[in-house]
Amino acid sequence: MEPLRGAESTVGETTVVTRGCRLGAGSVRLVLDTETRPRFGWATPAESIAATGAAATITAEGPSRFAEVRAAATALFDRCETPAGGLPSVARPRLFGGFAFHDGDHDGADSPWESFPGAAFFLPEVQVTARDGDRWLTTAAAGEGAADRAETRLAAWKEELADEPAVNAKRRPGIATREREPSQAAWRDQVGHALERVEQGSLQKVVLAQALRLGLQSDLSVPDVQARLAETYPDCYRFVFSPDDGATFYGATPERLVSLRGRTVRTEALAGSTGRGDTPAEDEWLAAELLDSTKDIHEHEIVAEAIRDQLEPFAASVRIGDRSVRRLATVQHLRTSITAELADDEHVLSLVEALHPTPAVGGLPPDEALRTIRETEAFDRGWYAAPIGWVDARGNGTFAVGIRSAVATERTATLFAGAGIVADSDPDREWDEVQLKYRPMLDELE
Repeated sequence: MEPLRGAESTVGETTVVTRGCRLGAGSVRLVLDTETRPRFGWATPAESIAATGAAATITAEGPSRFAEVRAAATALFDRCETPAGGLPSVARPRLFGGFAFHDGDHDGADSPWESFPGAAFFLPEVQVTARDGDRWLTTAAAGEGAADRAETRLAAWKEELADEPAVNAKRRPGIATREREPSQAAWRDQVGHALERVEQGSLQKVVLAQALRLGLQSDLSVPDVQARLAETYPDCYRFVFSPDDGATFYGATPERLVSLRGRTVRTEALAGSTGRGDTPAEDEWLAAELLDSTKDIHEHEIVAEAIRDQLEPFAASVRIGDRSVRRLATVQHLRTSITAELADDEHVLSLVEALHPTPAVGGLPPDEALRTIRETEAFDRGWYAAPIGWVDARGNGTFAVGIRSAVATERTATLFAGAGIVADSDPDREWDEVQLKYRPMLDELE
């Protein structure tokens, strides 16, 4: 590994002051509707979070970006002053952000990822968290007069959120143009080349992705899209990240990379897919076929075994759950839950680094799969299929895999989806699977 160059931080040795208070019941939407950047939205069945403005930022590039962010985050939280008596866990400040899939540079100035570093996190000036029927407001400030500014910000936002108006979602923007990368003919060639490497024994699996570039008929409101996704995909990890300028990355992913609380790690294998049926009977038939599919079971077991192997150096024990079917609105996946108890205290970013990329979005062996992806895909993955989430002062956190996602401006959106290529993969069937995976994002734009 190359030596640590050190993440860039806007705080240095300055103390960050945080304040917090309980709010009445309500949503977190208003925070995402502000023009202030950076912005982050996060929603799971357990909690919803919206954050805006940066009291502190951390960025890093290259293969050591995980370790650099971890070191900078630890130093930042060590200088974080909380109110006397502290804050409940729901209201404690967190760092929000994510990483690029690859450790190299983006594909030039015309890439939609131009404003997204190799890693970017921020401690927000304003954080609203909703959990168990309660909302908490947390504010932060750094530098001279930080305590006064954090308290002033707390009072102003408490008043703003006390009488939060109802928001009517705008109409879907509509799609004016579509551009695919690759074409179906080129896709067949790409899958064919990957299968040659599988047959030669240099690859067990590789995940090849596609990009769908859309021109929109009217302006896109990402908060509106996320509100609609919440209705269709309530059990998914829904996220929004807007850096200081440029595009916004958002999605509704079914795949958790890792959660850490104390010494308990939770993750999952999610690989092997089929569509949804038009009737309950057809749906059950497709699920049964998936559970009996040699090709899909092989792909799934590769992922589950690799995740277990990646966790074992950290774990006192690893428990593998039963294989089941995870049903989403347009697609069904094979899913296996994985739980580990750590042998020692670890930081969630150490586990993120160990697990990314899982074979569900990269392949095996990892280096050969990444080499194949770089040589084959003609677009920049950016943050697609990479870790996105949050970390707190104790090193706990949750990260999802940024699939079922798009990077968008007001009038453009680039959607991404991929398929796992293993022995016996059929290029046309894999093409159809990718089109199913586009549907969550397409349905909210058309």
